[in-house]
Amino acid sequence: MIRVGIVFGGRSAEHEVSLQSARNVVDALDRNRYQAVLLGIDKQGRWLHYADESRFLENAGDPKRICLAPGGRPVTLLPWGNDGRLVALDPDSGNEEAPLPQVDVIFPVLHGPLGEDGTIQGLFRLAEVPFVGSGVLGSAAGMDKDAMKRLFVQAGIPVAPWRLLRSAEEADFTSLSREFGLPLFVKPANMGSSVGVHRVFDREALERALKDAFRFDLKVLVEKAIPGREIECSVLGDQDPQASVPGEIVPNADFYSYEAKYVDEDGAQLIIPARFSRPELTGRIQDYAIRGFRALCCRGLARADFFLSDDNEVFLNELNTMPGFTRISMYPKLWDASGIPYPDLIHRLIQLALTHHARRSNLATSYL
Repeated sequence: MIRVGIVFGGRSAEHEVSLQSARNVVDALDRNRYQAVLLGIDKQGRWLHYADESRFLENAGDPKRICLAPGGRPVTLLPWGNDGRLVALDPDSGNEEAPLPQVDVIFPVLHGPLGEDGTIQGLFRLAEVPFVGSGVLGSAAGMDKDAMKRLFVQAGIPVAPWRLLRSAEEADFTSLSREFGLPLFVKPANMGSSVGVHRVFDREALERALKDAFRFDLKVLVEKAIPGREIECSVLGDQDPQASVPGEIVPNADFYSYEAKYVDEDGAQLIIPARFSRPELTGRIQDYAIRGFRALCCRGLARADFFLSDDNEVFLNELNTMPGFTRISMYPKLWDASGIPYPDLIHRLIQLALTHHARRSNLATSYL
């Protein structure tokens, strides 16, 4: 039986989202094929192994209060050895190392910085352990919205106009509003789940938005608003990625906020498949999704988020390389509507990771 190390939590503003996603992945795992090894990362960055699947989360049904359960055993992943070995760090015996079962493949259900930005993917590469999702480059490019947009533009994919700021002092409301019109969107370059994102109509709101966005990152984007519809499309694969049917997000507020995505089940309406006045829009969105996936050197999975303007222009907003896996998340819902139910989707992702690792293991590591 294949042992799947499910890694969740993390030092990120999206910690709670990750816990929700992990619960769903654990529940969907095919126990005839896979054994779950639960590895939570707390907000201080400590890795904790949970032997009891029924007791690794507290308040699991409340998105606002969900948290890691106490009692997890401190562990670390050895960054060498090519065997996925975990080592327990037992504080009751002077940090004595105690062996734990190996993991055969890792499913990092992590969102945001230090989990989705290539950081932890680098650790998995050092340890030579197969893992689900994009590698260091694809993860890093998919996290940094500025770098991502530049790669999309180079690939000929339309994006919303933007300006990068490295400090709040660089922002001039008059210049920005003249260039992009109102409202403006302000967002941290390296963050997801709409954390730190603001819709701005005036100078004072811009100042508040920048102050909040710079809490989360050293780079901030100011972006032109695209009036119209929010469309999402899921991508699955490695060398030959496939795109799902597109779906539409209809927020019940100004935009698709963190609360609408993960807290309030009535925060948005999900229309799957999306309905278009022009049938060719489905193919165009799927094509841009796959081209964006390849432009960022992604693998495994990604969710492509689009804006569809009132005159049917398509803009690729971003690719999320480890999208939410909660029960109200679009990524699994879109694949379910495309003929791949949740348990089969998890199986395919794990098999993609194992296949890619096997291919990579055949590469030479010495010139002589």
